[in-house]
This record gives sequence, structure tokens and C-alpha cells, in this order.
Amino acid sequence: MAGGQYLLGRTGAIRWVLLVVACGLGIIYFVGLDSHPALPLNLVEEATIGLVAAVPMSCVAVVLVVSRRRLALLLTIFAMTLGSVALVSSTATATPLPLALAFSGWLSCIMAGWWISQSIPRVMNRIAAIGRAHRAERHASELEAQRRTDARLLHDTVLATLTLLAHSGVGVSPSALRQQSGDDARLLRQLRLGGLPSPRRSGVYTLEPVRDSTLGTTLESVRQRFGRMGLEVEWHGSGQVRLPTDVLDSFLLALGECLENVRRHSGVLHADVTITDDATTVRAMVTDAGVGFDLAAVDAGRLGVAESVIARLRAVGGNARLFSSPGAGTTVVLEVPK
Repeated sequence: MAGGQYLLGRTGAIRWVLLVVACGLGIIYFVGLDSHPALPLNLVEEATIGLVAAVPMSCVAVVLVVSRRRLALLLTIFAMTLGSVALVSSTATATPLPLALAFSGWLSCIMAGWWISQSIPRVMNRIAAIGRAHRAERHASELEAQRRTDARLLHDTVLATLTLLAHSGVGVSPSALRQQSGDDARLLRQLRLGGLPSPRRSGVYTLEPVRDSTLGTTLESVRQRFGRMGLEVEWHGSGQVRLPTDVLDSFLLALGECLENVRRHSGVLHADVTITDDATTVRAMVTDAGVGFDLAAVDAGRLGVAESVIARLRAVGGNARLFSSPGAGTTVVLEVPK
């Protein structure tokens, strides 16, 4: 009987239902009729008959109540079980204990099976709804991440160039302005053709990703770019630190945005950049002695610091901290994991 119940639980096949029922009926008739035919049932025998009918046999109701096609078989087995229990305990001295145990056991299993059969579809529907909500949330998050990436892209390229043009290119050589405008025009044309941009260095995007780069070689491109734009940058510290490509891209773009803010807003044409690293983190400290600003007065909608620096670094597990006050210059500390 135990083997039949195990196989019934694994497969739910009708043949194992019949095996369990046949074994149970055999035990009931053996205990009730063949153990000592001339004597009435004692309490142990009555309890045995009732428990066999109430527990191992009634368990088949859990797999039979789940479909209408099996209900006829369930009712037949239920009637056979109660009839068999009533037959073997029908002596004058017998108590209603076996029949009461059998009836209560079957009723409990039928109710449990019905509850399970009704609950499983609801649970599956709920799981499916949670899955759909998760996919919708992930899609919305991906769209929001793409929107923020597009905003950073426009801020770092086209808007920066338009700002230079709006100020008549003050402080920037005509050749540097032409080169930056040409880079932006090529980028926009490739985007219209369906290309996906990836950052190549600070302020410059390309459609071919760069795999392995050291910080030293890429910092040189940042130095040259801002040198052409009239900002003198003095570099200190490490220059040959290897970073994962996505972390390096975000680090350099955030660093370039900090230097662009120095060039555009500080009122000075000199900045210091100090690169340091330890076992887990690479840091860059950008310092200028310009006019400074009040951190509390910065508009939350401005993309420069909030998106192109802080959010960009946090997206790769880094962080940025700003220190400034009016008339005391500005210091920005950038941190990214190795």
C-alpha cells in the first residue's frame, strides 16, 4: 500500500488508486472477518479497520476530486469503503467507531482535495500576474535607463556643442569647435541609421565598443580634448590603472563632465586632477579655484551633475561627492570599483 501511495503521488495514475484501494479493502476484510471469525471485534481491531479506511485509503480522494471525470470513481470507492467497514463491523456488539473514523477521514480528504484543486489555479494565475508585473516593471526600468542614457548622451555631445556655439565659442579654438561639431554630426547620422552608441572617451561616442584599455592611455585623450578647448589641466597620481570597460567609460565620462563644468562655470581656466587607487577602488579628485557655488541652490532638473556624474557612476557601482561654496572653488571626488 505504501508503494502504491508513493507512485500515486508521483504520477496520479488510476492504476495506483485501484492498487491502494484493493490493499486497503484486503486489510479491512482480513482484520474484520478472517482474524477470528467466531469472535466479535475488539477495540484494537475496530480502530485498525477505521484508521485504514480513514487514512491510507481516503488519501486517494485528493487525486480523484480534481476532475469531474474522476468523481464517479471517487463516489464508487467511497461507497465501497463505507460498505466494507459497515459489513465487517455489523455485529451486535460492534461500536460505530470504525464507520465514524472512515467517514470523517474520507470527508476530510475530499474537502482537502477540493480546496487544493480550487487553490492551485488561483495560485498559478497569481504567479503569472506577478511575472507579468515583473516583466512590465523591468521593461519600464529599461526604458527609464535608456531615457537617462540618451539624456546623458545629448548633454555630453550636442548640448555641449550648442552651448559653445551660443557663447560664440569663447575660449575654444575654431579648429576644436569644428572637430567637436563634426563628431556630433557623425554620431547623430549613425543614430538615425539605427546604431547604438557606446562611449569611447570623455565627451566622444563611437559605435564600435573598445574592450581593454588602461586608464593612462584614455586619460591622455581627456587631456588633449580639454587642452584644445583652452582648459589647462594638471594631472597628479596614478596613470596606469586597468578597469572593466563599462566602469572605465563611465569614470572617464564623469571626469570629463566635471572638467567641462570647470571650463564653463568656474571662471578659471585651470584645474587639478588627482588619480589614486587602492585594492578595490579608483578615485579621481577634480579641484578648481573658481567662483564655487551653493550646493543647495542647484536646480534638481539640471543634468550635468545629477545625471552625467552622480547617476552615471552609481550605475556601475561608484559614487560622486561634491564640495563647494561661493568664492571657495569646487572639489569633486569620483569613485569607481576596480
